[in-house]
Amino acid sequence: MFNRPPAHENPDRPFRPPTTDSRHRFSVYPNLARKMMPTSANQLWVADITYVRLAEGFVYLAVILDAWSRRVVGWALADHLRAELALTALDMALAARTVAPGELVHHSDRGIQYACTAYVERLTAAGIQPSMSRAGCPWDNAMAESFMRTLKREEVDGRRYRDQADVEARIAIFLEKVYNRQRLHSALAYRPPAAFEGDDRLLSAPPHAAEPIAQGTTICV
Repeated sequence: MFNRPPAHENPDRPFRPPTTDSRHRFSVYPNLARKMMPTSANQLWVADITYVRLAEGFVYLAVILDAWSRRVVGWALADHLRAELALTALDMALAARTVAPGELVHHSDRGIQYACTAYVERLTAAGIQPSMSRAGCPWDNAMAESFMRTLKREEVDGRRYRDQADVEARIAIFLEKVYNRQRLHSALAYRPPAAFEGDDRLLSAPPHAAEPIAQGTTICV
């Protein structure tokens, strides 16, 4: 069943379902991303979850971006917020990318989907270091949140999705064809993420550790 707004919800203020529950018993991890500036692919991934409104109810979208190229490397859509949603996006990313153990940081908020045992074990098995935003600091995951705003503005807002199959088909086109392969990014010298990753000049340098970001700098799309 899709989540429905409470009966007492003010009709003038559309209900927005929460997507983050950080009140859990699982461990949280320090913010490693705050000190990183990626210099090649698969050094820093950022993850987040948002909701998408349907004609009746909601579905939820989990996304993983490569912070160097802004490319969507994993995503999943479901009618629930269980850990399987985030895990499916992670499995897509792991299948699509070659990850060197110990060289990749995965950053997210402190939500239970990312902190739960199954998700952390999947990261650990792949040699990926978990990283989480500081309490009360949503800007710690600024790149992922900026992407979600872009998604809402350029694809979701104003759409009337019929059902989960409709939204999944349309978002797949937006993520895989429009965002990754056509949308230009000022931070990427006005190239799409896929073209940026395919630039031989940029990929010719040997892989090396990410460089530290200057104090106070925020990574944004």
